[in-house]
This record gives sequence, C-alpha cells and structure tokens, in this order.
Amino acid sequence: MSVNASSAHSLDGLIGVVTGAAQGLGLGMVEQIALAGATVIIADLQVDKARAAADQLQAQGLKVKWAHCDVADSARVTAFFDKLVSEYGRLDILVNNAGVGQTVAPIVELSDQEWERVLNVTLDGTFYCCRAAAPIMEEQESGCIVNISSVNGQNPAALVAAYNVAKAGVISLTRTLALELAAYGVRVNAVCPGPVYTEFNRRNMAQRCRSLNITEDQMIERIRSAIPLGRWGEPTDIARAVAFLCSPAASWITGETIRVSGGLEGVSATPPKRAAN
Repeated sequence: MSVNASSAHSLDGLIGVVTGAAQGLGLGMVEQIALAGATVIIADLQVDKARAAADQLQAQGLKVKWAHCDVADSARVTAFFDKLVSEYGRLDILVNNAGVGQTVAPIVELSDQEWERVLNVTLDGTFYCCRAAAPIMEEQESGCIVNISSVNGQNPAALVAAYNVAKAGVISLTRTLALELAAYGVRVNAVCPGPVYTEFNRRNMAQRCRSLNITEDQMIERIRSAIPLGRWGEPTDIARAVAFLCSPAASWITGETIRVSGGLEGVSATPPKRAAN
C-alpha cells in the first residue's frame, strides 16, 4: 500500500515517552515528535523543569505532558510504565535519551563511584526502560524504540571511558532488542549525536579546556573545524532524525545505528603524558 508524503511522517494519535527530556536534546525531540501529531510525555527527574517545558509546549498547541521518572531505579521504571499504560492504554514511541556525562579523567584515575554512576544512568537506565516497554509493544504488535547513543559509542574519545562504554553498550542493546522484537513488528534503532552546544556539552568542554590549557572559544573552534559540514549541531538536527525513525517513513528500518554529526566520526586526539606526582 502506498503512503503519501504527509502521512509517511505523521505520528497522529500515537503515545510517546522521551526520557531525560526536560531540557537540551531531549526537549528538542519532544517538540519534533509532538509537532508530528503525537502525545508526548516528558519523563525526567527534574520535575520543575519538566513541568515548565510541558507548559511552554502546550501553549504552542502541542500535546505534551510531564511525569517524574528515575531511569536508574528499576522498580520505579516498571511502575512508571505500568501507570502510563493504565492511563493511556498503549505505548507507541519510546526515546531513551536520559544519560549523564563523565568527569574527565584517565582510566587509571577513574573511581569505582564515577564508573558506576555513569553506567547506572546511561546504560542501565536505557536497559530498564527497554525492558519495561518491550512487553507493552509486544502485546500491541507495534511500536518504536529509539535509543540515544553518541559518536563516542562508535569511536571512543580519551578521558571519558565510562561514557564511551555506556554509549557503546546502548548500541549493542539496540541491535539485540531489534532482533528480539522484530517478530512483533516493533522497531528499535539508535541515534548517535555529534557535538551540539547544550549544557551537557558545555560542562564537559569546560573540563577539557582546563586539561588542555585552552579557552572555551578555542575549544569550540577546534571542534567546529573538525566537523566536515563546518558547524556545530543544533537540537533540531538530532530531533528530526529521531522523529523520522519513529514515523511510518522508517517502517523498514530496525537494528540500525544512525550517526547525526555533520560527518564527524569521533574525536581521536591522544592526551599528553600526565604530570608526575
């Protein structure tokens, strides 16, 4: 059956959840998915920000709600999705965007606590949400999951090993779940964003600037010049790719990892020797 151009990208009548979506890339994803017609729930720990973001998007006529969700807590994740289904009756779209950055440090100085903190939210949280959503979508025999990885998940950068490993794990989880849910007509894909100048990236860059003894402006330009398309990304660049993967236009795409990075494959700079103690 043929699908016209407008309906191919329409998400009318669908119910979606985006985790970690009170700000930054996640909020951009919420907006794009809602613009396509879906009802979208901002699921975040930061309830004040989530509420304010939902109010702002509702004022634009979009169908956006908010809910508290701690993706690092397995039991609370299960309870969140149980409540969601009891309220809306279904789940059509899940975007696992919640994650945390890593304090910049070489592996030999990386603490157990920092390793566990990053993996607990970024990888375990994605797993908990996928595990809770999958049975709902299996029963419907429809649905779409998009997991947000990173260019670091494909090409690891120095000094952020926990983040690299967590994002690489997200890609492996995506491919595994895509195989397991294919018989139910449920699609699972990953998106790997490149550099986008959000608060998340600003914190990481500030640490790298100190380690390299350069200014923030110098770091911004260094990254920009490494991107083949010659500019930093915008939240909408990532959000539009996510919305596409959630739409009927991507109905024969599953198990894929799509890099949205302006052509940048990763940052492979080798750090100098550390100062002797």
